[in-house]
Amino acid sequence: MLESLATAGLALALAVAPVLTEQSSPPPTERITIDVVTVNGSGCPAGTAAVAPAADNTAFTVTYSDYLAQVGVGAKPTDFRKNCQLNLRIHVPQGFTYAIAQADYRGFAHLARGATGLQRANYYFQGTSPTVPRSHSFAGPYSDNWQTTDKTEVAEIVWAPCGEDRNLNVNTELRVSAGSSDPTKTTSFMAMDSTDGSVGTVYHLAWKQCDE
Repeated sequence: MLESLATAGLALALAVAPVLTEQSSPPPTERITIDVVTVNGSGCPAGTAAVAPAADNTAFTVTYSDYLAQVGVGAKPTDFRKNCQLNLRIHVPQGFTYAIAQADYRGFAHLARGATGLQRANYYFQGTSPTVPRSHSFAGPYSDNWQTTDKTEVAEIVWAPCGEDRNLNVNTELRVSAGSSDPTKTTSFMAMDSTDGSVGTVYHLAWKQCDE
């Protein structure tokens, strides 16, 4: 369950379709590159998160190998919440700007009857206000893969400033609560990865040509 997805998941993750909006243009043909500037958080210790752009510039994928929130038997008091903040510098071809149009999150959860889980995420460009966090709740009994999708409405899409290098901050969080379950007898957890080797998260990009 906690094995690294960096090898098994990337090939599948890069086979994604472009997300188009009324304002968007086709992706540029020149390949984008992504530099991971910083990685912080209890959900992504050093060396456990990997970022890769799709070959056709339609998305980038983040995979995690140690992103697990848990309560109950064997869990530490601080394990109920895990988070990760990625600071990314996305280098785009001249004359283009991009936005996050959709984000797909995947993982595996085992929640005892009465326990609950929460997945939350938001993002922002350096120097701008964070987007409103979007949350998804899960209730036990549950023991299966999970998937959530956050799709941004056209009017709410936040574009990177044209002609400027602004780092993108991506924040994610997992929480698990014992609720009415008995944490002395059971363990409930939620992971941002999957037992079947599927990808962790895919961020779909919308593109727009900058005004000359």
